[in-house]
Amino acid sequence: MQGYRLKSPTAVVIFLLLVSSLVILWSNPVRAAGEGSGSSVWGKDYFPNVPLISHEGRTLLFFDDLIKDKVVMINFIFTRCEDSCPLETARLREVQKILGDRVGKDVFIYSISIDPEYDTPQVLKEYTKRYDIGPGWLFLTGKEDDITLLRKKLGLYIEEIQGEDSTDHNLSLIIGNQRSGRWMRSTPFENPYVLATQIGSWLHNWKLPPKEKRNYAEAPELRQISKGEALFRTRCDACHSIGGDPTAALAKRMIGPDLLGVTKKRDPAWLNRWMAEPDKMLAEKDPLAMALLAQYRNLPMPNLRLNKVEIEALLSYIEEESRRKVPHDHSSHKH
Repeated sequence: MQGYRLKSPTAVVIFLLLVSSLVILWSNPVRAAGEGSGSSVWGKDYFPNVPLISHEGRTLLFFDDLIKDKVVMINFIFTRCEDSCPLETARLREVQKILGDRVGKDVFIYSISIDPEYDTPQVLKEYTKRYDIGPGWLFLTGKEDDITLLRKKLGLYIEEIQGEDSTDHNLSLIIGNQRSGRWMRSTPFENPYVLATQIGSWLHNWKLPPKEKRNYAEAPELRQISKGEALFRTRCDACHSIGGDPTAALAKRMIGPDLLGVTKKRDPAWLNRWMAEPDKMLAEKDPLAMALLAQYRNLPMPNLRLNKVEIEALLSYIEEESRRKVPHDHSSHKH
């Protein structure tokens, strides 16, 4: 259950409830007679029109200003998060780059803080700078009760996982077309091109120009990918590359180091611990960890909650891919 940050033993029950709510979201299109109106199922009578403040300092009403008649992607984060939120932000950053200048025009991305007492507009503004967030993507804060209400209405608030920690939250994001009433839940670990297609094409009823048609018989055979590669694609490649083209990497503005040959350059014990608990190493002021933090705009490596088997699989994949990119000894390669 990658899409949820669950600590409760009732995780299976919660998952079934979430699947049920997803079906409800999908199976309630707006009434044809009231499409886009206040009388529609997912209109102003359903969504609270609470005020939120953007990282730009503007006060905006949730329904009237942010989602009415729009195609939107919404997630809930907090800037002090050390594990899931940085990964979510990095992934949506890729989606934004794929969609380009459509973001803020016919596609809208909103990240709403669940820690509004700390996440002031200024804090959110600094957060967007650290992640090099482009225009059209708004980071929002507001009153805690209003934000909790929004999470409940969007099906992203689960009582069973709240406990005493108000920041223990559902990691899913919501994409939808308010005018048509089509809403769906997705995971931040999804491929960014899939997310971009869902919000940029599917929710626009495929109104974009069709791409060149190709014969199915010409489709290449899909290869089986290893556990390590699957983990790298879902957890790592939003921030890292492995021997990527320098020009492309510069254009993408990676927010983490290229990992070509990292298994040769770093002490194995240090690397294994860094992948398991980077937050603790940063708290301990580990010299190498602090140097990486300073080099990459003070963006901390998130704790991905990887177990030993997953770390071993990831490192094996990085080593194999490094050998494939540079067959000869690349141990002297520098970042």
